[in-house]
Amino acid sequence: MGKGRRMIKQGPPGPLDESLVTRKRKDAPPAPVSAQQPKKRKTQTKAPKKAPQANPGRAGAKSKAKPVKKAAPPPPPQSDEEISDADFSDAEAGLDAKVSRLDALGSDIESEDLDDLDLQDDEFGDDGSVLDSGDDEQPLKKNAMWSDDEDDDDIEEKLTAANIEGLSRKRDMEIAIREAEAAAELEEAQMQTNIVGDRPKVFDDEDEEGRPITNLVTQDMQLLRTRLNDTIRVLDDFKNLGEEGRSRTEYRAQLLQDICAYYGYSEFLADKLLELFPAREAFAFFEANETPRPIVIRTNTLRTHRRELAQSLIQRGVQLEPVGKWSKVGLQIFDSQVPLGATPEYLAGHYILQAASSFLPVMALAPQEDERVLDMTAAPGGKTTHIAALMKNTGCVFANDANKDRAKGLIGNIHRLGVRNTVVCNYSALEFPKVMGGFDRVLLDAPCSGTGVIAKDASVKTNKTEADFLKLPHLQKQLILAAIDSVDHHSKTGGYIVYSTCSVTVEENEQVVQYALNKRPNVKLVETGLVFGKEGFTKIGGKIFHPSMKMTRRYYPHAYNVDGFFVAKFKKVAATPANAVLAGGVSAHNMGKAKSNSTTASKPPVEEEYVDKRPVPENEEEEDSDFGGWDDDEDKVYMERAERASMRKKGKNPNANPKAAREKEAQNDTAAPDAAAKKEVKSTSALAAAAKKEVKSTSALAAAAKKEVKNTPTPAAAAKKEVNGSKAKANQSGTSKAAPEKVAAKKEVNGTSKAKKAEAGAKAPSASGAGSTPKKKTGRKSI
Repeated sequence: MGKGRRMIKQGPPGPLDESLVTRKRKDAPPAPVSAQQPKKRKTQTKAPKKAPQANPGRAGAKSKAKPVKKAAPPPPPQSDEEISDADFSDAEAGLDAKVSRLDALGSDIESEDLDDLDLQDDEFGDDGSVLDSGDDEQPLKKNAMWSDDEDDDDIEEKLTAANIEGLSRKRDMEIAIREAEAAAELEEAQMQTNIVGDRPKVFDDEDEEGRPITNLVTQDMQLLRTRLNDTIRVLDDFKNLGEEGRSRTEYRAQLLQDICAYYGYSEFLADKLLELFPAREAFAFFEANETPRPIVIRTNTLRTHRRELAQSLIQRGVQLEPVGKWSKVGLQIFDSQVPLGATPEYLAGHYILQAASSFLPVMALAPQEDERVLDMTAAPGGKTTHIAALMKNTGCVFANDANKDRAKGLIGNIHRLGVRNTVVCNYSALEFPKVMGGFDRVLLDAPCSGTGVIAKDASVKTNKTEADFLKLPHLQKQLILAAIDSVDHHSKTGGYIVYSTCSVTVEENEQVVQYALNKRPNVKLVETGLVFGKEGFTKIGGKIFHPSMKMTRRYYPHAYNVDGFFVAKFKKVAATPANAVLAGGVSAHNMGKAKSNSTTASKPPVEEEYVDKRPVPENEEEEDSDFGGWDDDEDKVYMERAERASMRKKGKNPNANPKAAREKEAQNDTAAPDAAAKKEVKSTSALAAAAKKEVKSTSALAAAAKKEVKNTPTPAAAAKKEVNGSKAKANQSGTSKAAPEKVAAKKEVNGTSKAKKAEAGAKAPSASGAGSTPKKKTGRKSI
């Protein structure tokens, strides 16, 4: 298609006919329109290159438009006659500026097409008001589009290597000026809020409509929160903001009341927690307990590495990041498209869901390889498996838990995470010095009130009473003594005890540690090795603790975004004294050892650790209670009364003597066992008599054998008799044959002596055996 000439034939608009304008002054002359025409005609006489310079009409319009923009907007006109001619000129100038800005952005028609067009004067008029877009480009740069760009003198310099230093310095100065102005504004605002006339009215318990603030419904709790903020602001600057005639105690009581109403705490627990912090920090603590802690998982280094686990979970749509620089195995989860407790990585034991605060006790314990470690309260197994991972499945870990049902979950996690050096046992933690001892390290995560995990269990706000804060510290004190006694102070690599709780109260933390230091002078506090955390209290609420309590660490949800926690680390430097108080509260005086030491005064005393070797009772009821035993006399009255009442219910006579009946039944019950015992005694006596008879018979046989031995002559005696007989014969005969006979007799005596020696050698083995007489007779026959 050819180029259309519809747009080309259109010329500039004709002069404005003021008769057609509705909003005008009656005396408005048509001077502005005629005044602009000769100026435009003058521009036609000059060269087209100088056209941008000769535009006084347009420049005048711009100069007129600038003061209108800077001035305040005029009030709306009351009538049509109040509009001046300047308004029309400004409107035309603004319209002209808008058109020129569009021309600066570029036209849809290319410059080549414009050259081909045959522009005639009769089509566009003789004034030559049509200008090229390139001619308006230079003045348009100076035209201000926004209010910030009105000042033409503040044109930014182009950034070059020569002026970069100066521009950066100028920029820094501008930023410093802005910051100073902002600080001045804040200071001024602070001064305005601290003036006496702006003191908050904290003790007005009514809103604007006269309703009590403390009894508002849920949608009006914002008013109560506002009063909380005002009370805290007053307590921070009580000297300037406090009302006259009001004490700080009254403001604190009001704050306590508002906290109980706003957050739902019992007055007892809120007061106990409020004592730990200043007013503003306490408010932050209560506020942090209303938001849950982030989900954290711990990488099982026995099966994988944290980088590999993170990559696999990210591929499953999990958004995570490292929990912090203080942990090398923790990952914080922000969002997950899959359930974290059912992923293939979880089932394969690559990680375990565990709070970040639970890493801290194990990190403080710092178990080494090939050690014997005891976890006194191990379930559900997060800390136990962490210990095994740090030990790289070497050594031996004893995981104990008093609850048998919780121990099942402990066993499941141990198997899932691939732990192979752990022994699970089910004892009361108080029994461990008697059950087993000599550990290198012991971890005691003691049962507590849970004031540090209120975000997980909101029931703690109301179900904790004063009795709980008496029973729990008593149990914790006994457990920490048992843990200390279970450690071997001779250990080359260990001898450490870590005590931790998920509570923030002083009664369960600093007071328990101070009790252990008092009762066990052979332990001392050491550094935990944790890189963050607040120091423990050495003085609070009129209570003064050991200066080494600074080595303990406290963790708060509002400060570190972890559950409230407490960690203390002990080092056992010597054996437990013999007269130390045991875990059961009983003093262990070893009198026998004291006497033996007094008798052997010359020997140097050897320090030995006392170990309670009393047998563990099968039932807990058999243990002696520290709170007293049974009063039999008092119980007897109640038991008889109950028995008489039961007899009345059964229709029996309560005045009958049930005691005699019970005694008869007891006699009948014991008669049969007595008879059986007597029969057994008789049978045993008969057996004893038979044994005596056998002994007598054997003794008689032995006596008979001795007599036979005495009556039987020995070969040497027989030979002597023969020699004597031969001597007598020789004396009688007196012949010369005596000499040969003597020689023969001597030979015979020598032969008999040799036979005697041989017989003695034969008798030796026979005498060691039965030693019976027939063997002796056979020996005689052989002779």
